[in-house]
Amino acid sequence: MHTAFPYKEQDRQDTGALYHVTSRGNAQEAIYRDDKDRRDYYSVICEVCKRFNWVIHAYCLMDNHYHLLVETPEGNLSKGMRHLNGVYTQRFNQNNARVGHVFQGRYKAILVQKDSYLLELARYIVLNPVRARMVRSATDWPWSSYRATTGQTNPPGWLHTDWILSAFSKQKKTAVTGYKAFVAEGKNHPSPWEELKNQIFLGTEKFVEDMQRKISSETALSEIPATQKRKPPKPLSFYKQNYSDRNTAIALAYQSGGYSMGKIGIFFGLHYSWVSRIIRDVEKAKNKTL
Repeated sequence: MHTAFPYKEQDRQDTGALYHVTSRGNAQEAIYRDDKDRRDYYSVICEVCKRFNWVIHAYCLMDNHYHLLVETPEGNLSKGMRHLNGVYTQRFNQNNARVGHVFQGRYKAILVQKDSYLLELARYIVLNPVRARMVRSATDWPWSSYRATTGQTNPPGWLHTDWILSAFSKQKKTAVTGYKAFVAEGKNHPSPWEELKNQIFLGTEKFVEDMQRKISSETALSEIPATQKRKPPKPLSFYKQNYSDRNTAIALAYQSGGYSMGKIGIFFGLHYSWVSRIIRDVEKAKNKTL
């Protein structure tokens, strides 16, 4: 496994950047004890992608850690990760009648050159259970993006498979065939982490130099596709006026990604802890109807 250092809060997080993110269980303990825990994780990552406008290209949930290949059009990796690991910790502890840390320290993130390494990392991620000798092939592991990418299951709304498949063909059937062959070939390929630079970059020398310069000068990148730029959030008064049910209005305002729980609480005259509870209850009610 790679030994990347985690990003610190003051480090630059670029818009449109691609990261390989991992997070491990505290003391190597399991972070998913059963399928319910994994489904809860899916629910939380769905919340994060909606609120922070993340794009997930590949993922794999192991027993005591996870892998995400995530693109951040709005440069908000730290904020999204705080929500992801923090909210999941609450749910895991509640479901398993426990207290304390679930994850071992902060997550680890590698800044990746998209055009050169997205495919290699997507393959590396879904082959994790194979390398760990938990299954014989990627298709045998139900908790990764492989089955959804190959069309064996319907992809969750937060998983984007088009970029990966488009690298193999414009025709989906042909693209899936190419992707399957590409993943199968990866079993005998060296780990992409052998090319890791400065312990936090995966890309060409020029890419590393460019990223270091942008990080140090805090110069924003301009690679956000227009289709990925989020529209400004509607004012909080819009939600209050257009939704008679207060809790629904609060949940939708939060899901817009434009407001913190604190700001929503001030507007609706509620403590942020009540806002958090309302959002959680609305999400649970919605999941029961799915």
